[in-house]
Amino acid sequence: MSDLSDYHEALGARLAPDGIPLDYGDMAAEFQSALTGAILLDRSHEARLQLTGPDRLELVNRMSTNDLARLEAGGGLATVFTNANARILFRAACHQRTEGLLLIGEPGQGAALTNYLRRNIFFGDQVAVEDLGAGSAQFALHGPAAAAVIHALDKRLNDLPAFGIGETRALDQELTVARRKAVSGSHWALLCAREGAGALHRRLLELGAAAGLRPAGSLTYNSLRIRSGRPAGRELSPEYILLEVGLWDEVSFSKGCYTGQEIIARMESRERLAKTIVKLALARFVPAPADVYADSKKVGVLTSSVEAADGQSYALAVVRLNSSSAGEQLTVGPGASPARVIGYAGAQPPFLRRAAGEAQAHPGLPS
Repeated sequence: MSDLSDYHEALGARLAPDGIPLDYGDMAAEFQSALTGAILLDRSHEARLQLTGPDRLELVNRMSTNDLARLEAGGGLATVFTNANARILFRAACHQRTEGLLLIGEPGQGAALTNYLRRNIFFGDQVAVEDLGAGSAQFALHGPAAAAVIHALDKRLNDLPAFGIGETRALDQELTVARRKAVSGSHWALLCAREGAGALHRRLLELGAAAGLRPAGSLTYNSLRIRSGRPAGRELSPEYILLEVGLWDEVSFSKGCYTGQEIIARMESRERLAKTIVKLALARFVPAPADVYADSKKVGVLTSSVEAADGQSYALAVVRLNSSSAGEQLTVGPGASPARVIGYAGAQPPFLRRAAGEAQAHPGLPS
């Protein structure tokens, strides 16, 4: 048990096997704070890598979907690493710092992503890849009041753009702060040295007390990310092409070659998408995975589901395009539990946005 795990347990946390808090004993309060105030999570199980050397951007750029070639210090982008069939291998937020390129990936994937990048370094490439996981900790702020906590920490950080990154010394610690995609309110990642991370967590809670900040666990985060439509887990796996799971905003359709580009470019140029990811409201909780039906015909798969602390059951599903419209009535699982499509999850395909706009402009046309 690490010192950080001991600290969380002293706060009343119930821990997962990897030492990350599942909850702090009151998930309803955690969930409500995420919607109306702010929560602080330990996300130290997320992958953290640093790439150094003059070819660091070139390495990631030629291997992944977004265009990092001219990423400037302080800026960032999310990108996806795919195989030759355009299936998802890894997703990472890339943040350019003066000392190197920071990659923040999915939980538990630090070693695998490090090895993947190292295997693809060509002879003559001037780049080194370091796994920062063991020596660092990572916390996350979520909620409508999260920005107020950041402002109290260092008001300069409030001006960070999407995926922007900054450095500060606060609460007796050197901190790296990055802005990330929101699941409730705003979302900020805070990285620090592993030593002293518990003391920093405690000071952050004290700093954010006026904003209603409270500690929360990964079960609350999972509810928020499903509710908001953020893909993770099996959605970010080789089962899917990234365009099918709402990651259109993490692809450059104008950059040079990368692994899987031909298939992704063809789907975009032909405006053909067989299936897409949607948010569902479930009449009752159904564990994922489960088949999804429309008029007794299978149209997709439930990929994530949760019974949230507000009593509602939320889910994500990858379904056929003709079953993805908001309000569509579906059923889930062998018991044919009712489900309703809330809307698309993640970023919508541009041609679907255009179609929706045309339908609104001409309400007599079928949507």
